[in-house]
Amino acid sequence: MFNRSILIVLVIALAAGLGLVASQRWFGRNDAPPRPELQTVRLFPQARELPPFALQQSDGTQLVPGELHGHWTLVFLGFTHCPDVCPTTLADLSRAQKEWEALPEARRPRVLFVSVDPERDSPDRIGEYAAFFHRDTLAATADIPSLEAFARSLSLVFMKVPGPDGAPEDAYTIDHSAALAVLDPEGRMAGVVQAPLEPAAIAADLTALTGEVLQ
Repeated sequence: MFNRSILIVLVIALAAGLGLVASQRWFGRNDAPPRPELQTVRLFPQARELPPFALQQSDGTQLVPGELHGHWTLVFLGFTHCPDVCPTTLADLSRAQKEWEALPEARRPRVLFVSVDPERDSPDRIGEYAAFFHRDTLAATADIPSLEAFARSLSLVFMKVPGPDGAPEDAYTIDHSAALAVLDPEGRMAGVVQAPLEPAAIAADLTALTGEVLQ
């Protein structure tokens, strides 16, 4: 028979083992790959799945969740009549895109510009607008209910603002989030980049997330 001292040691060892298992489940597995240190991308503790969506791309094809798999993606809401925030943001993002152009296309980060002004922004128009800043920028839009649901799933907002009294009906503007949503290679909402944007930091962070190294 075990004596009392040995039994106590065994109980303590068992308790310690159970505590180690619990701590690994609570704080994460010890063998989980560490997250890279990031400068401007803020990742959430847990990425979240997006509800189904369908946007119309500039080439006329549909953009559905599966299309965004395999790449880290930055999503920006805007519109082509935007006087300041949109062109400034896309210009900043184009500088980041130029820094990661040398990365393999299969893993290269993506930028998705989503127009929240379908009344004035046709697929052709948004395609030309996005490509003016960088040829790799994806562009898409949809009807207002679909856009509202998509924006809400990314914790982003937009709102139509009428023009001044007496102005033409199409002289409205649109208030919208200036932040970028960050989607992981599984198409989940993984984080955010807040304005003001720093192109070099964005390029470094997205490259680090892909596991690649800029030359």
